[in-house]
Amino acid sequence: MELRCEGCAGCCVDWRPLAPDAAGSDRAGDRPPLDDVYDLAPLTRDEVAAFLDDGLGDALVPRLFEPAERDATVSIDGVDVAAARDRPVFMIGLRKPPKPVAPIGTDEPRWLDACVFLDPTTLQCRIHGGDLYPRTCATYPGHNLELDAETECERVEAAGGGDRLLDDEPPDDLPAPAFGPQALGSTVFAYPDPDDLDGVVDQIRTDSLTADDRARFVGAAVGSRPGSLSVDRDRMAEARARARDADSWAGRAIREWTERAGDDGDPVALEPVPRDRLVRELEDDAGAPSTPGWGE
Repeated sequence: MELRCEGCAGCCVDWRPLAPDAAGSDRAGDRPPLDDVYDLAPLTRDEVAAFLDDGLGDALVPRLFEPAERDATVSIDGVDVAAARDRPVFMIGLRKPPKPVAPIGTDEPRWLDACVFLDPTTLQCRIHGGDLYPRTCATYPGHNLELDAETECERVEAAGGGDRLLDDEPPDDLPAPAFGPQALGSTVFAYPDPDDLDGVVDQIRTDSLTADDRARFVGAAVGSRPGSLSVDRDRMAEARARARDADSWAGRAIREWTERAGDDGDPVALEPVPRDRLVRELEDDAGAPSTPGWGE
């Protein structure tokens, strides 16, 4: 598997506003998510804990699912969601605030939802290759290739983004899929107290979850035991408190970008120099890791 990622960010950005006919979607499948976040990469329990240990609990967001035909369900706010026994199942991913980016060969920066760790100026991941870099991102699009499913690389190519997927042979050392039989308690979690989730469905659908709401799910994920529905209550409570109190550069940048953003796909009303200065102010100067640039 060999990719050309320079100038792309197709797997980090919601580029449906740029090319709605060409853009793929993770809405398809037996269990559509309740939210409308594009390509939310699932994190493992250990990865969620690592982000929490690094003070980045405010960069995490939960995802719940509509049930498939034969799924167990539980009702939250009068809405049936997919469940394991009587517990709603969910995953944890990285938040995607609107950012001023110009991906896939576009010339003009626009407001597009992008991974919180994507540097809008270099179009590189700020944690690429580091200890926090998610397994899902590091192995993408290996599982797509293994299943002969379309990749973001191919969607970018179809939208006129040049050659991106240079070698389509899946790597030999792919980890288990995020949603395989082994996923329960590792990448797919079960929330133990569904009665505590009043109001959550509407907040997920409108991208208006509070810090406490997000922290509930982060705590349950960290407290989960792999291969089991059981949750360590003490570990859950401690993780929830740490996630709720997180105040990282990432969380602050999300708030700042969201306040400044125009509508999805709108051009950014900033010249290149002021835009780059704003990125430095909101991210780099606030503590975000730097990116190496494409020449290194």
